Amino acid sequence: MIDEAEKCCAQLPTVSRREFLRRAAILGGAGLIAIGTAGWAARAIASDGHRRRLVVIFLRGAVDGLNVVVPHGESAYYDYRPTIAIARAGGDGAVINLDGFFGLHPALAPIGPLWNEGSLAFIHACGSPDPTRSHFDAQDYMESGTPGVKRTPDGWMNRVLAVMPGAHQPTEALSVGPTVPRILSGKMAVANLPMGNNAARPIPMDRPVIETVFDRLYAGDDALSRAYREGREARARLMSELQQDMAAASAGAPGPAGLSNDATRLAKLIRRDPTIRLAFLALGGWDTHVNQGGANGQLANHLRPLAQGLADFRSALGDAWSDTVVLVISEFGRTAHQNGDGGTDHGHANVMWVMGGPIRGRKVYGRWPGLSTAQLYQQRDLAVTTDFREPISTVLAGHLGLGAAEIDRVFPGRPTPSGNASGLLRA
Repeated sequence: MIDEAEKCCAQLPTVSRREFLRRAAILGGAGLIAIGTAGWAARAIASDGHRRRLVVIFLRGAVDGLNVVVPHGESAYYDYRPTIAIARAGGDGAVINLDGFFGLHPALAPIGPLWNEGSLAFIHACGSPDPTRSHFDAQDYMESGTPGVKRTPDGWMNRVLAVMPGAHQPTEALSVGPTVPRILSGKMAVANLPMGNNAARPIPMDRPVIETVFDRLYAGDDALSRAYREGREARARLMSELQQDMAAASAGAPGPAGLSNDATRLAKLIRRDPTIRLAFLALGGWDTHVNQGGANGQLANHLRPLAQGLADFRSALGDAWSDTVVLVISEFGRTAHQNGDGGTDHGHANVMWVMGGPIRGRKVYGRWPGLSTAQLYQQRDLAVTTDFREPISTVLAGHLGLGAAEIDRVFPGRPTPSGNASGLLRA
């Protein structure tokens, strides 16, 4: 088959045959068609109409949860962080008070209205029970959903897709980024959309002459040909919707690159295409070992556009917000004490953000373990009191309608629920 494609490509002088074949590599085993920077594919079955959605945002690098949702009611927090702590409510650069004990980093002010309207909550002291402080291993465990087990072949979001009831469409699961991440990898195919200005950029397959060649190559009824056509359908759908968004901008040009732009684009895709049920987006730059800063500085400069992007996502979703849950997760937290470089090192527990219309917000869930030396994990980190799989399982059950047996397939070996996430969803 590759030889046949190579012969066809020999007549295309503007694209080298090797580069063309590399970009048009068909990954049949995963059901994924990857072309250029945009991987796209999926299964096409009849639509079953409007659906609830789950969006996961991964903050790679381990965001400092203690400076995101600040325990300003605990004095030890200020003892441990003489230069990077966020001031108590009422002072300059102070926390945005949430419940008298916890407060929000002031750079997160754009999501304050979500808290006030009751669609934003947090689960503190949440994380993986595995003790690793390796970014690579911890991210792998969070994405596979099997802490401490490295042999898991797929990601937990891919397993969610496999057990979700109803018919499936080519764009049912969408990864926003250059490649399909670990969390969405597996036997179920997903659609992949690049971020920023590359999202709607033409790729070699969009050239009519190349398109015609491959249409002829994969016109049969074999599995590979069907996967190719389904992938073409997925890309055509996404590109059509993106072009509608871009046409509304000045001269059809997209806005500047950044989370707000990508989040708004994703929200508009969701509004136009109710078949999108799962979406994933990863953001880097959260490893603040040096010069982390407090109310201002490195961490604040990352939190501010994150908050604005989330606020823009909520605004652009409109009525679809009522059927959408967003989870913001990170691989682990950071040390309770600041280090000698004005930063924090790799820790243990973190804070999970949960938002959306179905969320019972205005509450910090979880069991707070305290920050005294005796209460810290290994006398240095916030202890994990809520396994990260518990609140996610709550969302899978109450929002996406999965049963206990299906959730056990998503999170094999999950712990007995602690009750720390009970009440997270509206009745």
